[in-house]
Amino acid sequence: MPYSLIELIGDTPLVESRVLNQNPNVRLLFKMEGHNPGGSVKDRAALNMIRSGLERGDFDKNSKLIEATSGNTGIALAMIAGIYGLNIELVMPENSTMERVQTMRAYGAQVTLTAADEGIEGARDYAELKVKEEGYIMMDQFANHDNWKAHYRSTGPEIWSATHQKITHFVSSMGTTGTIMGTSAYLKGQNPEIQIIGVQPKEGSRIPGIRKWPEEYLPKIFDPKKVDQIMEVSEDEAAHMARRLAKEEGIFSGMSSGGAATAALRLASTLEKGLIVSIICDRGDRYLSSNLFE
Repeated sequence: MPYSLIELIGDTPLVESRVLNQNPNVRLLFKMEGHNPGGSVKDRAALNMIRSGLERGDFDKNSKLIEATSGNTGIALAMIAGIYGLNIELVMPENSTMERVQTMRAYGAQVTLTAADEGIEGARDYAELKVKEEGYIMMDQFANHDNWKAHYRSTGPEIWSATHQKITHFVSSMGTTGTIMGTSAYLKGQNPEIQIIGVQPKEGSRIPGIRKWPEEYLPKIFDPKKVDQIMEVSEDEAAHMARRLAKEEGIFSGMSSGGAATAALRLASTLEKGLIVSIICDRGDRYLSSNLFE
């Protein structure tokens, strides 16, 4: 029976670590979000933000949509906006990998590149100015509750069901924080003892998809009470682990997934027993023009 593309978003598989996890009393499962049609976990949030916004009448095919992105959300929004016949401009730092820029343009989005030294904050400032001065409508993944609700409705229930209600720890890198907020809300609702671990970069480290936000840019959807522990990883650790995931586990992913896996393995080494689920948020092929796999 044929499916529409958006029906293929979600229901991603769990893959167990067979090499990297050295604790025989702990199971470490990787949630393979690169299996979404747009190649990342952001397909879930993008679909819910667009579909819910259309249902509420927040925008229509005549609206000018805009969003700042570090890459994966932009690709997902470009794909889904195209399916719904919407016009969208995506704003990202000019040092973003060419694969990401070209993929967004292939889906029909307009891509605007902002100064690399201003980071994603500069892209967010640009988008907000277009909203204020030119009547654009911003999806605003950092404040849009449809972001985390996508994971409350899909990612959390999938993990709960696929682990047969045995999950003890959930590990996720934190960018917009939508994934960890929604998944935490669902899992804690099923079992308050489940531990939620967020991953941030160490001071001075730059890891695509993971941020330690300045106070003025902290995502409005973030609720610190939904995270039990925050682990910090370095840029080198995240890159090294991304390469190990590919070489030793056959899991081809980006640096944010390497960061989450670093934290998950660090956690696994400290537990007497448990079942950890760690998010592999995207695929490695969108990093091939960077030096990640050199």
